[in-house]
Amino acid sequence: MQTRSSASSASALPEFLSLLSAITYLRKCIPITRGGGIYQEHMNEALELISGGEWLHTFPEGKVCQEDAPIRRLKWGTASLIDRSPVTPIVLPIIHRGLEEVMPENFFRGKRPPFPLWNKRINIVVGEPIEFNLPEMRMTAVSTSRDVASTPTIGWSSISPHGLDEAAQRCLYVAISGRIQAAMESLRSFSKVFLEQKS
Repeated sequence: MQTRSSASSASALPEFLSLLSAITYLRKCIPITRGGGIYQEHMNEALELISGGEWLHTFPEGKVCQEDAPIRRLKWGTASLIDRSPVTPIVLPIIHRGLEEVMPENFFRGKRPPFPLWNKRINIVVGEPIEFNLPEMRMTAVSTSRDVASTPTIGWSSISPHGLDEAAQRCLYVAISGRIQAAMESLRSFSKVFLEQKS
């Protein structure tokens, strides 16, 4: 049984919001810097958690509250953590519906309310676990990366611990993210139909 749960959350807040930083820390959130890349310092903290068998909640969409639209392309941070973990984690896709009512983006003059709104229904739907055969996926990524036109490097380590160059790492992260995105989109569609039938 897991005793600790952490969440990675994007943070583009100025440093003067130390109270918010303290609350975020106490809620066991790891502040991820937008645009900081998948090898930023806080990603190592997240990697330590999952390497130790801890739960880690991520928001690979890059934002928490989304409109009711197809899941957009996921960020590669979650895929990077899955690849770099010494034990391949099991991913549980989770979809929530109703946060747009609790913290509406256009509450007053195009801004969110200062505090969450009360008496709103939030539905949380958990999908089937996603397991990854990483050795096989890495071999496929190496093969695929040879077929892809050369893309400019963005400063990742030239060779990963598993022997993948940057192009192969990109192919692997696209494949991992694609599986998660497909599972989340399927869950989003299912939850929409299910909740409409229920009401």
